Amino acid sequence: MIEIYTDGACRGTPGVGGWAALLKRGTDEKEILGAEAHTTNNRMELTAVIRALEALRRPVAARIYTDSEYVRRGVTEWLAGWKARGWRTADKKPVKNQDLWLRLDELIVPHRLEWHWVKGHSGVADNERVDRLANEAIDAFESPALR
Repeated sequence: MIEIYTDGACRGTPGVGGWAALLKRGTDEKEILGAEAHTTNNRMELTAVIRALEALRRPVAARIYTDSEYVRRGVTEWLAGWKARGWRTADKKPVKNQDLWLRLDELIVPHRLEWHWVKGHSGVADNERVDRLANEAIDAFESPALR
């Protein structure tokens, strides 16, 4: 079973954002991270999960840990309804971040995924790690000297 920790961060709304993921299988680990210039925290949270799933080379069983209820509930509770309503919310408004939800919807298909919410900044070591990495990605993006 692979464990995947993901997080996004944003400075401003919209603002410079960063995302990070940690993929763990036994003692093997892989960190991935990146940043964007003009984005939101929710977009970065989604991007972290998308990039983690894109990094998988074959279908797997995985536990995904996120401190974003938006991501966890979006996948486990809202996604089926959005699709059934033509990517509209229950109150008939367009789903925000539809481009990312469409991509995530494609990526989850071949895998057996368990979605877990962890409270942010609560001392869960790997969640704290991806939070730090997402912020480091922002720092590197904002500072040409760090690139």
